[in-house]
Amino acid sequence: MPKRMMLKTQAVVLIVLAFAATATARAENLEGSAALLQGLDKVTARISSVMAPIGKPVRFGTLEITIQRCVKHPPEEPPESAALLEIREVRPGEPPVAIFRGWMFASSPALSALEHPVYDIWVKDCLNARSPAPSEPR
Repeated sequence: MPKRMMLKTQAVVLIVLAFAATATARAENLEGSAALLQGLDKVTARISSVMAPIGKPVRFGTLEITIQRCVKHPPEEPPESAALLEIREVRPGEPPVAIFRGWMFASSPALSALEHPVYDIWVKDCLNARSPAPSEPR
C-alpha cells in the first residue's frame, strides 16, 4: 500500500475514533435550587403543586418535606429530573416520624415512591437548574 494511501486511511480512522469518543461523552447534570413537587391528598382527591427550596422544609398536610438535592439532565439529553428528599410526618403532640428518605425520579414516580395512607408525593421538575460548579483542584 502506498504511503500516501496509508496516511489517508490512518486519518480516517482517527476521525472516526474522535467522533465515537465525543458521541459517548455525556454532559454533567444541572443542579437545581428548588424542586417542583406534586402532592395528592387521597381523602379530598386534591392535587397540589409544591415548590420546595433546597434545604428548607415545606409542609403538605401533616408531611414535612426537605429537599437535599435536585438534579436535571441538560437539554441535549433525554428529559429527567431527580430529587433527594426526606419526608417526615409531623402530628401535633407527637415527635416527627421519618417516613421516607431517598431519590425520586420524575420519569418513574413508582420506582421510589412514598407509601402513605393519606398522601402521595412525586417529583415533577428541578427549578432554576444551573450548570454544575467547577470542581476545585485537590
